[in-house]
Amino acid sequence: MSGHGHGHGHGHGCGCEGEHEPAERGLEYGLYRRIDLEKLQCLNESRDGDGRLVFKPWDQRNERDKFVESDADEELLFNIPFTGSVKLKGIIISGEDNESHPAEIRLYKNIPQMSFDDTGREPEQAFRLNRDPVAELEYPTKIARFSNVQHLSIHVSRNFGAENTRVYYIGLRGEYSEAHRHEVTICNYEASANPADHKVESIIPQTNFIS
Repeated sequence: MSGHGHGHGHGHGCGCEGEHEPAERGLEYGLYRRIDLEKLQCLNESRDGDGRLVFKPWDQRNERDKFVESDADEELLFNIPFTGSVKLKGIIISGEDNESHPAEIRLYKNIPQMSFDDTGREPEQAFRLNRDPVAELEYPTKIARFSNVQHLSIHVSRNFGAENTRVYYIGLRGEYSEAHRHEVTICNYEASANPADHKVESIIPQTNFIS
C-alpha cells in the first residue's frame, strides 16, 4: 500500500489510462453541440427519435439508458446537419460488447436527406470497427476530405452478426466555424450601392472590392 499516493496526479507515461485525458478529449469531442438535432435523421431506427440520443456529451458516453437500435435489419443511416461548417478529424462509435456492435461504417459528406438507395456510391471514407463498449477507440479521418462539412452521413453497413445493431454513443472530433456567407453579400451590396453619392470616394480603385 505504501507509495500508492505518489502517482495520483497526471502519471508520466504510466499506462494507467491517464486521468487527465478525459477532460481534454471531452473538449475535443464537442461537435455534438454543433448538430442541428431537430433536423437530424436516423433511418431504420426501431423507435422514432432515438438516433439523436447517441450524440451526447463526452462524460455521458458510457451511460446505457440512451441508445438507438436498428429495426428491419442491421443497418442504420444517420443524416447529421451541422449549424455551420465543420472540419471533421475523428470519430468514436460505441455499442454493446457483443454481435450487435457496429462492424463497419461509411462516411459521406454534404448529401442532405441521404437514403439507403444512395449508399451504393463511393464513401469519402470507410472504417472497419472493433468492438468498443467503453468508447475509447478513435478512427481518424482523412482531414482533407472532411474540411468543409455542413452535413455528415454515417452508414452503419453491418455489425458482428446479430439481427439488429445497437449504438450507445457517437463522438465527433474536429473544428467548427460559423457560416458567414450572408455578411459577404451585405459588404458587396454596400460597396456598389452608392458610387454617385460620394464623388471623392470614387477615386478609390474599384478593384478593392473584387476579392
